[in-house]
Amino acid sequence: MATAEPARYWRHPSVPGLDLLAARYRRHAFTRHSHDTYAIGVVRRGAEVLHAGAGALVIGAGGSVCVHPGEVHSGQAADEQGWAYRVLYPSVELVSAVVRELGGPTGTPAFQRDPSYDRDIAGALLAAHRAAEHEAHLSSETLLYQAIQLFWQRRGTQPREQSPVRADLRGLERARQVLLARMARPPSLDELAAEVGLGRFALLRGFRERFGLPPHAYLNQERVRRSRALLEAGSRPAETAAEVGFVDQAHLSRHFRRIVGVAPGGYLRGRAQ
Repeated sequence: MATAEPARYWRHPSVPGLDLLAARYRRHAFTRHSHDTYAIGVVRRGAEVLHAGAGALVIGAGGSVCVHPGEVHSGQAADEQGWAYRVLYPSVELVSAVVRELGGPTGTPAFQRDPSYDRDIAGALLAAHRAAEHEAHLSSETLLYQAIQLFWQRRGTQPREQSPVRADLRGLERARQVLLARMARPPSLDELAAEVGLGRFALLRGFRERFGLPPHAYLNQERVRRSRALLEAGSRPAETAAEVGFVDQAHLSRHFRRIVGVAPGGYLRGRAQ
């Protein structure tokens, strides 16, 4: 019996720092999260509603969009028909290297926020994505670098300004480090606020402004991120769930799919290939 929402997540066979996702979703909804990579996607059929920044973007068939590293976002189908898309997740180092070779600025490259319906861009991104499944390494790599080059030349822009953060930056960073260090047994909000010397509301407001998510949502995102590394290293899903602080394997699977787009088993199969 075919799955109603087929999704495959895998690593590029020859390009370090590049993951890929090909999926068709109808009911699936991504929770608010961010990546430490870019997410450059092309919608092939249907339409997705992408929540990023202060507004919502509807991306229809043929539309491409870039979510920047660290940018908090979520997404779901625009209607009951759902959407099918392909996503490239290139690392900051990979994109920066291409942009520097093209004479672009140093630092983290930035791209226009609004969706593009440039057929050349969509075609180049889809060709690079499909080649990662079927083509020889050299051909696949060539198409990938050409796609990033075209995307930068037509969609590149100046780095985005960061919104001001009112709470003490050192306190917020300490709070983040506490959550990472005590992931399996995190403190309560009151305990965390007292430990870093901030009021509860100042911590909540400042943490969200600084890191894009409130502490509990940020913690779950980082649990999933660490779970990926543990699973790839051979840890069993139930052991992984316990180590990062999820209640059980089902709890891990639910959050994993809401952020990555596939369940842990499907993720591991794709990475192994």
